[in-house]
Amino acid sequence: MNSKPKDPQMQSFQLVKLLSWTLLVVIVASSLGLSVFLAKHADETLLEKHKEFALLQAENLNHQIYRRFILPTIIGYGKIGLKNEEQMDRLDQVIRSTVHSYKVSEVRIYDPSLIISYSLNKENIGKEDLGGEVITSVLESGKPKYEFISKKSAIGAIFDFNMRPGTMLLKIVYPLRSEQSLNIEENIIMGALVLTQDITEDYQSVINFERLILFTSCCSALILFATIMMIIKRADIINAQRMKDRQAFERELNQSEKLASIGRMVSGVAHEIRNPLGIISSSSELLLKRMKDVDPMNTRILSAIHEECKRLSRTVSDFLDYARPRKLTFVLIDTSDLLDKIATFLEPKCHESGIEIKLEYVHGHKICADEDLLYRAFYNLVGNAVQAIEKDGSIRISINEVADGLSIVFSDTGPGFNADIVDKVKDPFFTTKDSGTGLGLAIVSNIVENHEGRLTVGNNPEGGARIEVFLSAKHDC
Repeated sequence: MNSKPKDPQMQSFQLVKLLSWTLLVVIVASSLGLSVFLAKHADETLLEKHKEFALLQAENLNHQIYRRFILPTIIGYGKIGLKNEEQMDRLDQVIRSTVHSYKVSEVRIYDPSLIISYSLNKENIGKEDLGGEVITSVLESGKPKYEFISKKSAIGAIFDFNMRPGTMLLKIVYPLRSEQSLNIEENIIMGALVLTQDITEDYQSVINFERLILFTSCCSALILFATIMMIIKRADIINAQRMKDRQAFERELNQSEKLASIGRMVSGVAHEIRNPLGIISSSSELLLKRMKDVDPMNTRILSAIHEECKRLSRTVSDFLDYARPRKLTFVLIDTSDLLDKIATFLEPKCHESGIEIKLEYVHGHKICADEDLLYRAFYNLVGNAVQAIEKDGSIRISINEVADGLSIVFSDTGPGFNADIVDKVKDPFFTTKDSGTGLGLAIVSNIVENHEGRLTVGNNPEGGARIEVFLSAKHDC
């Protein structure tokens, strides 16, 4: 089985949708990537600044310890011995007075044998194996080292809006050096100085900046996403409508080609059919009058022949009217007068079937139209309603002036249209009746469209068919 070829327009639109989604993904990924880059850069900048500040603190503390403790102690005692309570108190006073205005949570001094000889937390004094390889590396190289200690993950920090002090720490291990003075040689490494600085508050500011970047990026991405979705949705609606219009146009084109063929055929044979049909109809009518009271059997046969001739004549007329519509002659008419004539003409038949025609309008609704064709269109609609009701019911006809024209509504209490065929009832040759050409509503639709009007077929909420005819007031008489 051959598959239906894909519509190039649909393929192009699918490509546009794919490109739109791809562009959206690229923009969102780029925004998030930029956000991560900026956040990381902010982190690195903050750490660099704190490293510089920590180095200055360590150098200053080294200087203060050497000038205010080591030198006076050597001069006064001849040597340094921190087991001496007076020397320990002196060192503690120097260190605390130096770091008291800074956010330093811990200060330790390791001697060359990696034993803690001083700590702000006195419980740590004398302990070993707390420094690790970092202390050994600093003592050997003489270069400071840094360590960033985070008690929160990067994602956890973003969602923690009230970080406790001590969450983010920066540790610097600095070689405790001598300075040139008296007989002491300069730059002798006497131990390792460890400062632990609490940078939680400053880091919180960076986290707030990261939140702002992420929030802005997400909002921008959401706005962009919503905009593209609206554009795609609107484009989908427009494309679907275009496809629907195109399919309707193709159906109309196919129907026009078919009707053109039918029109050429009907035009060619119409006279050939009508001439003998007229002779048969008139002859049967004449014989029927003569033999009406003489031969009942032949009378019934002739009556059947005459009725079939009239039905066939109407069928040929329907074909001709649909396949070869005539040119419209616009005159100023009162639509209510046409409807009055139709109601008067059909009144006897309606009375026999128990059908009431309710005329719910006033006179004076005038419009430029072809009187004969409009009469035929209205007659077909009322006649169809009578046939649909069959017995006991009502037909309501109303006229209302609307923007740019008139709205004539035909409503009945019949069975109405089935939902699965309501879109097909205006198609030519479509009928649910055992007899008929299926051209009734098609002819009405053609007449209305030729008046630049609109025929709407549907059902009443309470049941029964509802047909609205809109006639444009654009024509001049």
